[in-house]
Amino acid sequence: MVRINGQSFRCHVIVSAGRIITDWEPRPIAELRVEDFQAAIDDQPETILFGTGAKHRFVSNFLLTAIMSQGIGFEVMGTAAACRTYNLLLGEGRRVVAALLLPEPG
Repeated sequence: MVRINGQSFRCHVIVSAGRIITDWEPRPIAELRVEDFQAAIDDQPETILFGTGAKHRFVSNFLLTAIMSQGIGFEVMGTAAACRTYNLLLGEGRRVVAALLLPEPG
């Protein structure tokens, strides 16, 4: 579960200062493509923070390069760390988007 502005979400979400997307259904991490982050890219952020669930998981270099070649920073970390970093950057007035995977049950 992720809490945003006092509201609980039990699904993967993309969040920015202006909106929360709750119907985000990305591919498994090993298969991610730029298209999975298009909604985040559409917000024209400086940085996308990708929260990979309970622990940090790596994405492909192809994905990193494809997003960063558009002039957008792309940081990958566990979801809890992505939430903390998002709040910090947003508080600094930065254009940041967080794409957050929920930890898998179990």
